[in-house]
Amino acid sequence: MVRNVRENLILSGMICIAFGAFLSVGGVLSMGAVIGVSGVLLFLAGMSTASQRTMSEEDIVAWTPSAEQLPDANRIMYRVDVTIDEPKKTTILCGSCGAVTELDGDRPTSFTCPACNTFLYEDEEE
Repeated sequence: MVRNVRENLILSGMICIAFGAFLSVGGVLSMGAVIGVSGVLLFLAGMSTASQRTMSEEDIVAWTPSAEQLPDANRIMYRVDVTIDEPKKTTILCGSCGAVTELDGDRPTSFTCPACNTFLYEDEEE
């Protein structure tokens, strides 16, 4: 099954347009024109194709990161994900114990993991 048809057509069209332009400037006008016009057709086909959704709205709302430990990089690693759409939801993954904490609202200014009591971060901006 082919995925991301729209994006593939648009990207292929842009590449063909650029390659056709280089061939035309390089003196191979007939081949450059054919590839360039084909690129324009691919680009237009991609722009007229509907975008495919890989996840349903319910799956997007219910998404959380997988609970796993993060590799040690000479400091404690963590991951913070904040949703863009309302209602805002923040998930924080503790790298040392692998616990995922879900909070309502924006990213907190400081956070300590409730599972292992490890201090993860504090924002220096006020």
